[in-house]
Amino acid sequence: MPNKRAFSFEFKVEVVQRFLAGETKVALAREFGLSSPKLIETWARKYRNEGEDGLRSKRVGRPPGSARSVPSEVARLRAENERLRAEVAYLGKLRALRAQERR
Repeated sequence: MPNKRAFSFEFKVEVVQRFLAGETKVALAREFGLSSPKLIETWARKYRNEGEDGLRSKRVGRPPGSARSVPSEVARLRAENERLRAEVAYLGKLRALRAQERR
């Protein structure tokens, strides 16, 4: 599994500015230890289309709102579990009573 490195905003800006100033992407990739010169092209395209904001890291992962619903889901499942345990206990006692009546 490849190990994805995270690059800071400042690092990306420096590399892109040097690329746009005329340095080759191959030389920059080698100098900064980047896995591929294509990465510099991607950053430069984002920089041209979106400006510096295009180089800022986007938030990844679960949205903040969905993390709050997890405790309520756990509480709901615990209540359901308790209700089902009571139902199983009730049915067990009912079965025992019916077995006594048959004797």
